[in-house]
Amino acid sequence: MTEAYTPEERRLEWLYGLLGLYNGLVVLLMAGFMSLTQEKIITTMSAHAFLTTLPIVPLPAFKGFLASVGAYALLLLLGKLYRHGGIASGQRHLVFAAEIGVCMLLMRSLNLAYDGVVLLAVADLMHRYQGENQSWLLLGAMLGLYFMANYNLAIFQRHVAPFDVYAAYYRPEVQSVLLAIKNGLISLNIVLFVLYLVLLVQSKHHEKERIASLNKQLEEANVRLRAYAIEAERTAETRERNRLAREIHDTLGHTLTGIVAGLDACLVLVDAAPGAVKKQMEKIRATAQHGIVDVRRSVKKLRPDDLEKMPLKQAVKKVIAEFGASSGVDIHLVELGWPEKLREDEEEVIYRIVQEGITNARRHGKADKVTVTCGLEPGRFYIIIADNGTGCEAPQQGFGLRHMEERLALLHGRLRYWSDNGFTLEATIPMGKNVMDNNGEDNG
Repeated sequence: MTEAYTPEERRLEWLYGLLGLYNGLVVLLMAGFMSLTQEKIITTMSAHAFLTTLPIVPLPAFKGFLASVGAYALLLLLGKLYRHGGIASGQRHLVFAAEIGVCMLLMRSLNLAYDGVVLLAVADLMHRYQGENQSWLLLGAMLGLYFMANYNLAIFQRHVAPFDVYAAYYRPEVQSVLLAIKNGLISLNIVLFVLYLVLLVQSKHHEKERIASLNKQLEEANVRLRAYAIEAERTAETRERNRLAREIHDTLGHTLTGIVAGLDACLVLVDAAPGAVKKQMEKIRATAQHGIVDVRRSVKKLRPDDLEKMPLKQAVKKVIAEFGASSGVDIHLVELGWPEKLREDEEEVIYRIVQEGITNARRHGKADKVTVTCGLEPGRFYIIIADNGTGCEAPQQGFGLRHMEERLALLHGRLRYWSDNGFTLEATIPMGKNVMDNNGEDNG
C-alpha cells in the first residue's frame, strides 16, 4: 500500500530525489574523469611519470569506476531503507551507521575528489529526526557529523591518488577549468542541500502547527462533549424524576382513591350494617397491599404487578374490578377489540390510562358509574372512559392528565377530553406499520 503524501511532503521527496540524482551524476563524472585520465596516461606511455607523483598504485581504471558506481548504488539503497523501511529504531541506527561507512568507502574510491555524498546521509538523518528544538539541535548534529566525516577521511590522505594529480596531466588552462567545474559541482550540491534543509524545517514546523490545531480542535470537542454529557445527564435525571412521579402518582393515587372511597362507604354503613363494613374493610386492605407492591415495582422501574403476572386484557379487567369493589363505583367494561401483539411499553401505557381514568372519575368527578370502552380500528387502538360525575365547564389539565399525555406522546398517541353530563376522555394509540408518516404525525 502506498503512503499518502501531502503536497509539501511530495515537494520534499521530489527535492530529495533531485539531490540523489545530482550526486549520482557527480559521482559518475568524477569516476569517469579519473578512469579516462588514467587510461590516457597508460596509452601515452606516461604511466611511470604519473606513478612517481602518487603515494600508492591506484586501482585499474575500470575497477575503480565500478567500485564508485556500486558504492553509490548501495548508499541509495541504504538511504531508502532508512527513510521508508518498516524497521525498528535500533535497526535503523545500524542502517545509518552502515550508510556512513558506505559514504567513506565511496569517497575513498573517488580518491577524496568529492565528499558531497555525506550530505545525503545528513538529509536522511534529518528526515527521521522528531525531537523538539529541532532547528538548532538538528543543524548542530548535522554539521558535527559532516566535520567528523571529513576528519575521519583525513586518514586516507596518504592512501589515495588526489584529484589534482589527475588534473595535472592536462594543460594549465584545462586544469583551471577542471578545478572550477569541481568546485562548482560541490557548491551546487550544497545549495540543493540547504534548499532541502529549508523545506524540511518548514514541513516540520507546519506539521507541528497542524498537530497543535488538531489538539485544539480535539480539546474544544472534548469541552463540548463534556457539556453535552452534563446536559444529557440532567435530561436523564429529569426524565427519570418525571417517570417516577408518574408511576407513584398513578399507583398511589389509584390506591388511595380506592381506599378513601371505600372508607366513605364504611362510614355510611358502620351503624346500619357492621358485617358489610367488615367485608368492605377486607377489600380496602387488599387494595392497600396491592398498591404497596405496585409502588415497590414502580420504584424499581418494573412494570405494574398485574402485567407481570397476566395478559393485558385480564390485568385491565382486574384493576377495574378491584377498584370498583373497593370504591363502590359501578364500572362497566365494553370490549370492541384488543390488539394481538403489543410491546411492553404499549401494554403499560394502556394499563395506566385505564387506571388513571377510573381513578380521576371517582376522585375529581365524584362519579358512581363509569364506562370503559376499548376498541381496535385499522391503524389505531382507542380507550374511551366516560363517567356520570360532576364534570366541569372548562377542564384544567392537572397532574394526572398531563402524565397521560406524556405517556401517550412516547407512543405518538393522542389524548382528548371534554365535559358533557359528566367527564369523558379518549386516548388513541397508533397500531400497525403504516400508522406514522415521516414527520411522526398520526395517519390513523
